[in-house]
Amino acid sequence: MRIYLDNAATTPMHPDVIKTMLAAMTEDYGNPSSIHRHGRSAKAMVEQARKVVAKLINASIGDVFFTSSATEANNTIIKKAYSDLGVTRYIVSPTEHPCVLESISYLRQKSNVNVVFLDVDGQGNISMNHLASVLQEPYAGKTLVSIMHGNNEIGTMSRPIEIGALCKQYHAYYHCDAVQTLAKYPIDVQAMGIHFLSGSGHKFHGPKGIGFMFIDSNAMLTPFIHGGAQERLMRAGTENVAGILGMSKAIDVASINREANYAKILHLRTLLKAGLIQNIDDVRFNGNQDDDFLGHVLSVSFPGTLRADMLVMNLDIAGISVSSASACSAGIEEDSHVLQAIGHPHERKTIRFSISPFNTEEEIAYTITKVKELYK
Repeated sequence: MRIYLDNAATTPMHPDVIKTMLAAMTEDYGNPSSIHRHGRSAKAMVEQARKVVAKLINASIGDVFFTSSATEANNTIIKKAYSDLGVTRYIVSPTEHPCVLESISYLRQKSNVNVVFLDVDGQGNISMNHLASVLQEPYAGKTLVSIMHGNNEIGTMSRPIEIGALCKQYHAYYHCDAVQTLAKYPIDVQAMGIHFLSGSGHKFHGPKGIGFMFIDSNAMLTPFIHGGAQERLMRAGTENVAGILGMSKAIDVASINREANYAKILHLRTLLKAGLIQNIDDVRFNGNQDDDFLGHVLSVSFPGTLRADMLVMNLDIAGISVSSASACSAGIEEDSHVLQAIGHPHERKTIRFSISPFNTEEEIAYTITKVKELYK
């Protein structure tokens, strides 16, 4: 038996997505920039996919741009906000994805930007009072607030409507990394007051190598990548037609099954959590557990009797794929920046289980059994 419980890292492609991409690669292989029939056909399909993405987040079609990944989208948004919009202050959570934190760190090294890290509690929730306090402070330059919708490590979700309202009140730009929530939770960039949003197809059973960014027309940026007129002059490079169509199909499938998928995932998460509590002494859980949490992520803090990497390896040997939230440097195991930010006890070891609709109750029961054996 081989069980995949690392769906926050990437998801298996849905069979319908594979069929769509295969057709694109064998039949609709034209370059969208070409004016002949093959090119026009590919262009029409790309634009139809753009409509699907725009509908998903309630955006204007002209504000959606395809990228190679959410990492590219986040780099573009953060760095071009500085050079194009004059943003000189970044307000960010210390639990953001590394592509956000490192993009801001790069700007900090190369320029004179001001970076404010928001306070977070033991579950990873940002302090809304701290955010409001910083935004109220007199500041001569422009500000960008970058807060992810759902944390990829511990599953804690932010509150975009409240964040967006504060940003609007104090005339700040709002960037939301929605990689873990797209196609799983409702997202409305208009209602949430979001100026910039990023997404990635492989997180909701689409292909790797394709993502997108939403850029509000009132905060338009110039290209980060130069060389051609693709994506309405926003992003040079021949479009990944098969990837774009695959991501669009994944959105269609996820949208139709969203409620059923969420119910199944939450049920499996509940079974896993209850089984671990019943079988492992002093097991704890990182991140929100009652409200505002990602249903597909369960971050488990175990007693420190085994190294986290050993837990991952032994589960892998047992046929179960999970991930740890630690890194080993010079023989010393360290918690991730997210776990450090929430004050996770260093002596405890964290494993992230992340679930998809493809998982089953039998797989969860087997996983609980194997974890129990490791802690005998």
